[in-house]
Amino acid sequence: MIIGPAATVVAILIALLASGIKIVREYERAVIFRLGRLTSARGPGIIYVIPAIEQMFRLDLRTITLDVPSQDVITRDNVSIKVSAVLYFRVIDANRAVVEIQNYLYASSQIAQTTLRSVCGQAYLDELLAEREKFNARLQDIIDTHTEPWGVKVVSVEVKHIDLPVEMQRSIARQAEAERLRRAKVINAEGEYQAAVRLGEAATIMETQPMAIQLRMLQALAQVGTEHNSTVIVPVPTDLVRALIERTTS
Repeated sequence: MIIGPAATVVAILIALLASGIKIVREYERAVIFRLGRLTSARGPGIIYVIPAIEQMFRLDLRTITLDVPSQDVITRDNVSIKVSAVLYFRVIDANRAVVEIQNYLYASSQIAQTTLRSVCGQAYLDELLAEREKFNARLQDIIDTHTEPWGVKVVSVEVKHIDLPVEMQRSIARQAEAERLRRAKVINAEGEYQAAVRLGEAATIMETQPMAIQLRMLQALAQVGTEHNSTVIVPVPTDLVRALIERTTS
């Protein structure tokens, strides 16, 4: 009768002591509280937590991907848009992530949403569309400043999507079309200018070399004869025409 209860007590004690054996993975850390007081984080590997005296919290140290929901933003030039982003962060100090903040995942999500609205609201729409990398870096700096006291490091912030109203999309399309038309006109004018410069240089050379005019005329005749075989062209020397004109005026 005495052996039975003693064996039961011994079995309970062995099970209780064995329950303190914990296995912490390579990417995890165990934050230990002993009688309510914080001790140094443990792991990875096999650790022992004293039952009824110590309490353990597991934290994942891997990079976490957090989808920042789409935020309604009014830009500096009064355009209503919706902006969404992706936040990449990880825990670098397990003790602070447990002690300094109640829920670092929820807190990081809230600060990311608030910062996204604030930063995008201070920018013009053209800046958001053209300088996305600049705003990504600015968002990362601001969010990392807030999460650093919690032992959380922001690895990267990427603006994922900017949803524009239909009217604004049409306006941007018209603006892009006008910009392409402007570039086409500038290129055409530049070509005309270069052609005029080359023609002026050619005229200067022909002025000093009269034979060049005759050669150019023969080349034009050969080209016309190839394209229009039914057309007959009789070349007249320019010197003869000039002499006739001078005789007529005198």
